[in-house]
Amino acid sequence: MPAPEPPVGGYTLRRLVQFGRTLREAGLSVGAQQMSELAAALTAIDLARQDDFYVTLRSFLVHNADEREIFDRLFELFWLGKAGLLMEMGVSRKRSAAMLHERTRKSVTQQGRSRALPGEDDAPAGDEQEPNIASTYSALELLRHKDFRDYSDEEAAAARAVMQRLLWRLEERPTRRHIRTSKQTASLDLPRVIRTGVRRNGELVELAWKRRKRKPRPLVVICDISGSMERYSRLFLHLMHGMMQGSPGIEAFVFGTRLTRITPALRHAEVDTALARASDLVLDWSGGTRIGESLRAFNLSWGRRVLGHGAVALIISDGWDRGDQELLGAEIRRLRRSVHRLIWLNPLAGSPSYQPLVRGIQTILPHVDEMLPLHNLDSMARLAGRLGASSS
Repeated sequence: MPAPEPPVGGYTLRRLVQFGRTLREAGLSVGAQQMSELAAALTAIDLARQDDFYVTLRSFLVHNADEREIFDRLFELFWLGKAGLLMEMGVSRKRSAAMLHERTRKSVTQQGRSRALPGEDDAPAGDEQEPNIASTYSALELLRHKDFRDYSDEEAAAARAVMQRLLWRLEERPTRRHIRTSKQTASLDLPRVIRTGVRRNGELVELAWKRRKRKPRPLVVICDISGSMERYSRLFLHLMHGMMQGSPGIEAFVFGTRLTRITPALRHAEVDTALARASDLVLDWSGGTRIGESLRAFNLSWGRRVLGHGAVALIISDGWDRGDQELLGAEIRRLRRSVHRLIWLNPLAGSPSYQPLVRGIQTILPHVDEMLPLHNLDSMARLAGRLGASSS
């Protein structure tokens, strides 16, 4: 199936506007604000992934189950090159939209909803949307490469909105369980073949196939909230909250001079409430940094609880450390032995002139699989792609 043409600017951005108009004509309530937020969110996902593109559009533009079928049909017609299907049905585009609009209107009436339908006097005109979306897209495109520490309050707010919509697809691992499959690239399910043959008195039966069931790897995020990370740590809490929504296999910790588990707080769906609860738990905001002592506390108290099943661990820190370097080395080695992958995310590594000269980084680097920058929206989107990629 061909991937949709990604709406990344110019002509394709106009296509996104046109798709919004098509949905409105079909009876969906799609306004300028939704389309602006959607254009912003699309700058932070991998547009080469058709599933991510589809899910992002659906999450912004579909409000209930009644609209889902209409959205899916129009998405297929509009983005996947199947517009000719309408003509095969003997129905013009305009007539098809009118039919879908009437269908939605009847559904709304039957269920007693009072939502205003597009086309009424108070609905926004389609032509008024494009400048709003274009300006939003242009602003977010600039923010993709701007360092978080240089954000204004307004830019930080825009970035937080994108973080909440960023799609996180975690690398999967094979489990011990098997599931049936029709693909002959899988292994032969010999016990099932034999059982079927016995039930049929030895008659010739079709071969049965199986493959290992796969599940997302657990993910542990340990974030530095010391004074040297103050310009980044609040935004990273928003990032961690967005990652945890709908992903039960993620654990979140923060540290400065001590380690604090904030997983229960960040599970709350409402971001402001979640961050307020997390702030109440943490007693060492913007203080000193003792990475070795914090990792030791994690390894002793939490390692066995949260690092099973081939977990991936992310440590977010600039590496400035006032603690014992021998302890730091011992604990980072211990952590590396307990995980499938260990990734160090350093907001300072995004600078072209950055060199890992501080002693904390020099102690850590030999024992991590990767050290990646995490300083802007672009690096955040690349991280999302790496976490979803398989590694040997």
